[in-house]
Amino acid sequence: MPVNTPDAVSAAAAIDEPSARSLPRWVRPLVVTALLVLFGVELVLGWPSLRAAFAELRAPRPGWFALALVAELAAMSCYGRMQRRLLRSAGVTAPIHKHIALAYAAHSLSVTLPGGPAFSTHFNYQQMRRFGATPAVASWCIALSGLLSAAALAVVTTVSAFASSGTPQWRGLVTLALAIALLTVGIRRITRHPEKAEPATRAALAKVNRLRHRPDDEGLDRVRGFVGQLRAARLEPGHAVAAGVYAVLNWVLDAGCLWLCFRAVSDTGIGGAQLLLAFCAGMAAGTLTIVPGGLGLIDSALILGLVAGGVATSAAIAAVVLYRIISFGFIIGAGWIAWLIMRRHGPV
Repeated sequence: MPVNTPDAVSAAAAIDEPSARSLPRWVRPLVVTALLVLFGVELVLGWPSLRAAFAELRAPRPGWFALALVAELAAMSCYGRMQRRLLRSAGVTAPIHKHIALAYAAHSLSVTLPGGPAFSTHFNYQQMRRFGATPAVASWCIALSGLLSAAALAVVTTVSAFASSGTPQWRGLVTLALAIALLTVGIRRITRHPEKAEPATRAALAKVNRLRHRPDDEGLDRVRGFVGQLRAARLEPGHAVAAGVYAVLNWVLDAGCLWLCFRAVSDTGIGGAQLLLAFCAGMAAGTLTIVPGGLGLIDSALILGLVAGGVATSAAIAAVVLYRIISFGFIIGAGWIAWLIMRRHGPV
């Protein structure tokens, strides 16, 4: 699922949007050709593993397969709705279909290109500016989306761990609840009183300017303008709760797609907690690799997790292959189509 890392936001926030220019027409065919070559190389390198995996894939039951596809589409929709709620909290409104298309396109950029999260963040920023967000609000929304998505995965992982052990560890639950509460309060405080960060900002800016041999206050007006824009980004309780629910549903529905894929290829059962743990392990493993889409690492972690939960190896491989066909192949293909359509509108 799409997660835009907050550390890439600073680069996007520094973009001077009026100076952006569209690519010359002759560059676009070169970009498309380069992307096709990249995908071809990835396919060639990954083909032996894909061929071995497809050999284990039996014909899925059409009904379960259709439900799995619907679950994955709903998961992508939830991510788009989460970002829409955050922007609406800052007074920016855009049609839901644009947010969902952005979720598909940004996800495809993030998981298929080398350095994809940076491209995804930049594209997210540009599109949110087109929706009417100021640079500060767009950057705030991207950063908060990443934090919410990571926190939601942590919540799902914690709940599945508690459920699998059978005895809730109340100390862990209280710690998690306090961490979420502190994060929420901190975000609301920063968005309501961004000017309180000016002393620290001024000191940091002075150090950077000294390294550049510039006056200490150079760029301070631009920072103040950015902070002024940030005042519009107030996370209202209703929007915050809705965004948090959508962030959790994004992961739960994605895990539901994996469970439905398992039902499509196997008659045996698996506990929901065990499947959630295997799913969370696979998603966590995907953050530790630079291979596009986490190919190989995510799949191995998912298979090992399912086998550890008592699933036969052949059924685990078949379920994971079917899940990856939907979540990687179909969703990424749809995302690149969305990206091409959105790119036709040109710069902001």
